[in-house]
This record gives sequence, C-alpha cells and structure tokens, in this order.
Amino acid sequence: MRIYPPVYLLLSALLMVGLDLALPFGDVIPSAIRKLGIGLMVAGLALDVWAAGLFSRAGTTVKPLEPSSALVTRGPFRLSRNPMYLGMVVALAGLGMVLGSLTPFAVVAAFALLIEHRFIRREEAMLESTFGAAYTEYRSRVRRWI
Repeated sequence: MRIYPPVYLLLSALLMVGLDLALPFGDVIPSAIRKLGIGLMVAGLALDVWAAGLFSRAGTTVKPLEPSSALVTRGPFRLSRNPMYLGMVVALAGLGMVLGSLTPFAVVAAFALLIEHRFIRREEAMLESTFGAAYTEYRSRVRRWI
C-alpha cells in the first residue's frame, strides 16, 4: 500500500498539535502574531491547489512516483520544482506559528526531509529518465524547493 504525501501532511499536523500539547518547549511565537500562521496555512494549501490544477490541465498525474506525461514548468513551477511539497511545508510552518511553541517546528523539518528522501529524489530520477534534456535544463534553472 502506497502512502501519499497528503497523508504524511495530516499525520504531521496531528503530531505537531500533540507535541505542542504534551511538550510545548519554548513559547517562540508571540501571541499577537500567531494568527498570521493561518495566512501561511491558507497560502500553502492554495499553492498546492494551484500546482495540482496545472498538472490536471497538462493531462499528467498528480500522484507521486507514477509516470508523468507532461513536464509542467509554468506558474509556481517557475520558482520551485516542487511547489506542492513546498506548499505543504509552508502550511505546516503556518500551523507551527499558530501553535507558538518550538516543538512543532521539529516536525516541519522532519516532514521536509521525509518528503525529499521518500518522493522528490525518486521523482526527479523518473522525470530525468522520461524527459531527458528538457528536464535537465529545467532542473539547472529552477531550484528544488525555492
């Protein structure tokens, strides 16, 4: 059974809330600006929806590690090769900001590392194999995250 990134996102969010309740190490985000985290959460999820919509319009799959039929390089893909994963990280960072303690941010970093090792590196190899020089050129001008 394959576990997709949104499941890891949900589990990470739950873990962040649990850690904030059980081990709220340091109150690093002043309560006056915690609500700005909601904006980050919305922005991150909006980035996910935008990028997924571009995949849909290009007629390629949004499911990780499945063969792509198109190389999408417009919209947010001009700034990041992985805007959907970036959106998830931004959303989690926003949640961490809302929670306010330092502990949840460890989950944000762990999520980014997990996604990079479990999905991004393998997807990049598949894209290079499928699209060859076009992907190599794209990779040379657009960073992995931002």
